[in-house]
Amino acid sequence: MSTLSSFHLLSVLASEMNMRKAAERLFVSQPALSQRLQTIESEWGTKLFIRSQKGLTLTPAGELVVKFVNEVLEKEEKVKEAITAMNSEVYGTLKIAVASIVGQNWLPKVLKRFVDRYPHAKVQLVTGWSSEILRSIYEDDVHIGIIRGTPDWKGVKIHLFEDHLYLVDKEITSPEQVLTTDRPFIQFKSDSNYFQEIQDWWHRQFQTMPKRTIVVDQIETCKQMAFNGIGYAILPAITLNGSEKDIFKIPLLDENGEPLKRDTWLLGYESAFKLKQVQAFVSLIQEYIEEETK
Repeated sequence: MSTLSSFHLLSVLASEMNMRKAAERLFVSQPALSQRLQTIESEWGTKLFIRSQKGLTLTPAGELVVKFVNEVLEKEEKVKEAITAMNSEVYGTLKIAVASIVGQNWLPKVLKRFVDRYPHAKVQLVTGWSSEILRSIYEDDVHIGIIRGTPDWKGVKIHLFEDHLYLVDKEITSPEQVLTTDRPFIQFKSDSNYFQEIQDWWHRQFQTMPKRTIVVDQIETCKQMAFNGIGYAILPAITLNGSEKDIFKIPLLDENGEPLKRDTWLLGYESAFKLKQVQAFVSLIQEYIEEETK
């Protein structure tokens, strides 16, 4: 495994681009790291890094070698996961990509239960918009993803829950009042399909644009601004835990008078669902949802 050890060293160096920081991550002294790098460069027969006062720079040859090294290390991780999946205990790393709104409001309780129950398993979590989550699954960067909306997905697709959409404000008590108020409509940046859902509802309901709008980058910012009386917002139920005071929550209805809702799905390739850490996580999610719906 000495080759893999060298590969790990090169990967850390390329990640940090700084000898001191790389040495700290590798738990070695800078002179020892420098000596080791010289040996590795000698084995490759070329210079891989150039040192300067600002740090390290990859040579063209170094870029090729580091790309190869990272591909090998990624394959090594998958082989290790496959081996640990053969054992009865839940080991390995669970790689999840989750829509930010789910990661902030729903997932923490599930993850707490997972890490308590499976102490040998590791969790690697990334959050983002649902479109970014789908890309992470397509590119095999994660085992599973949790997204919002209605995904076009050919692999394993498990429905987790649905939540309704509400017009939220400290003053407005019916949707029609948005036509007469001078208070701004607070919007948060989101996936295009969610934005389109809101736009469609708005135009069906009012056939006009809001008088004033404030656009923020995060849903939590939008929520806090609405709760503090700055304006009104449209928020999913997942962000509303019932503890908010003096807030009117008006359910949005579709053209048939049914509540407008947002679905949450768990997605992944079949191969990922054969891993024990994924199976354990999915089973725990289903257990949690059953308890919540009782």
